[in-house]
Amino acid sequence: MEKKKQRRLEAQGWRIGSAAEFLGLSAEEAVLVEMKLALSQALKARRTASHVSQVTLAKRLGSSQSRVAKMEAGDGSVSTDLLLKALLVLGATPREVAKALQARRSKVAA
Repeated sequence: MEKKKQRRLEAQGWRIGSAAEFLGLSAEEAVLVEMKLALSQALKARRTASHVSQVTLAKRLGSSQSRVAKMEAGDGSVSTDLLLKALLVLGATPREVAKALQARRSKVAA
């Protein structure tokens, strides 16, 4: 957020903070949330780049299209294991998964 906008909002009584602060997450919990979001974004990017539909991916995973949609949306009910499995089913290597996690962490740190 721009500093000018932040100062204006704070002058009006708004409190500015992060989602982690708002939710009362520990540093570790905040990192886990960011990791899951990175995996979700990587999954959607890989699936669309591979021209694979959510339905097709769901069949490969033995799951449903709505579950794949939740995976890509970063729904909290989706396990990290399932996100990793889906990426691997789409041909991602461990190195590519690590790269996706690092890219998200770099954006958050900036």
